[in-house]
Amino acid sequence: CGAQDLLMLADGNAAFSRALGLEADASAFLMGTRSQRFALLAEDGVVTRLFVEPPGEFRVSSAEHVLSTI
Repeated sequence: CGAQDLLMLADGNAAFSRALGLEADASAFLMGTRSQRFALLAEDGVVTRLFVEPPGEFRVSSAEHVLSTI
């Protein structure tokens, strides 16, 4: 897997996160609907791995961790 095989995407209105059931309500912080912290791997449009962080953590969705799984 090289960098040319990776695609990083933004989800500005949280539509994708909502479709995955990974939205988070951040309205208490004046930020509206956001996504939970997660990373996923997909092949040909099919999610093959999903890494969802517990609140307040940053381990399983880190680039280092995700890359170590492929």
